[in-house]
Amino acid sequence: MKTKSVETVQELTKIILALRDERDWKQFHTPKDLAISISLESAELLEHFQWKNEEEVKKHLNEHKKEIGDELSDILSYILIMSHDLGIDLPEVFIKKREADKKKYPIAKAKGKYTKYNKL
Repeated sequence: MKTKSVETVQELTKIILALRDERDWKQFHTPKDLAISISLESAELLEHFQWKNEEEVKKHLNEHKKEIGDELSDILSYILIMSHDLGIDLPEVFIKKREADKKKYPIAKAKGKYTKYNKL
């Protein structure tokens, strides 16, 4: 079942904040606990890949796409809540960070390489 397309970070944030506020969960959402939750949900995502070779990962991805999407959604939810609560304009910092990445990883040095910027 397809859902209505949501196009902005602000719309997604409103949706997750409404869910949180309707359940009186803000009291549990300290920066520390949100950071922990992001890490825990990321670990749940990693479990989908643990101990699998490349062929097994491909098969697992096809068979468990919904569950993997659920983990990504949980991670995003906590990121949206945390950025809102800390007054961080996520789209703005995202764009600024990508611009900084372009400088740290110039195409001429970084293209096709996984090397960290300080080793290029």
